[in-house]
Amino acid sequence: MDYRDLNKEIMLGNEEAFNRVASVGMFEHVVYKNYRTFMDIVNNLLKADGLFLLHTIGANKSVVANEPWSDKYIFPDSHDPSLKQIAVAAEGLFIVEDWHNIGTHYDKTLMAWFKNFDSSWEELKSTYDERFYRMW
Repeated sequence: MDYRDLNKEIMLGNEEAFNRVASVGMFEHVVYKNYRTFMDIVNNLLKADGLFLLHTIGANKSVVANEPWSDKYIFPDSHDPSLKQIAVAAEGLFIVEDWHNIGTHYDKTLMAWFKNFDSSWEELKSTYDERFYRMW
């Protein structure tokens, strides 16, 4: 469900509030202008002692749009949030208890994805062209 469609009034302060909220791999699609709205909604959905896990791709620099290639082929109409942008959006709502940068480990994930893609190419090439393969 789209987080913007959640009815905060119904969820806030009753038995429907959540003990935990996990957002995995979608915050980069929220886009900068909606960061605070997203954090407000998550905060309103949580019980007073609830926990929130935010897992996202991030950037080392604050920007409000992806570079053109990534915007066209990887994450259309989105961008990678910076530490500063996340912190500003969460300020006054959450206490950051832990922060991990797993970027150094992500290379293994990308290599595994490519290995699976490459080993399945014979099955896939009837659906995708050589240009798609090269871009991948």
